[in-house]
Amino acid sequence: MDLIVAADKSWGIGKDNGLLASLPTDMKYFKEHTMGKVVVMGRKTLESLPGKKGLPKRTNIVLTTNPDYEAERCIIVNSEDELFEKLSEYDPEEVMLIGGGAMYNKYYKLCDKLYVTKMDAELGADTFIANFDEDPDFEIVSESEPVTENGVTFRFTVYEKKK
Repeated sequence: MDLIVAADKSWGIGKDNGLLASLPTDMKYFKEHTMGKVVVMGRKTLESLPGKKGLPKRTNIVLTTNPDYEAERCIIVNSEDELFEKLSEYDPEEVMLIGGGAMYNKYYKLCDKLYVTKMDAELGADTFIANFDEDPDFEIVSESEPVTENGVTFRFTVYEKKK
């Protein structure tokens, strides 16, 4: 399993259950890295998506404790055990964790690669993830040149779990 996230300088990832900035190039990067894959998310992340339904052309797995929860284009799981039982049906290299904060913080150590769009600004987040730069188990293996869109400069950074 890998993960993909956009984070500001303070490792903030969202505000009011939405993204911190509108970055079309980052959205394209996200789509390229998740298309055709299994995407794993929590309920709040699903509800932040357009139409509150799963992303097209991907297998959407949503973790929620609500046993009656239903959403279009989604496989709903109600426990961590059920989540990992379902994930065992897929190639781990085809699974991408896409949020939100609680899911990233709980499961990022199970990931092999972390695709982080690092924004060079503090954008007033109310949801934060662990600072991957401070995690000795991960190292940066690539970083793009800076890109600026809508007043925000960012880099595509890839971390890998150390062997």
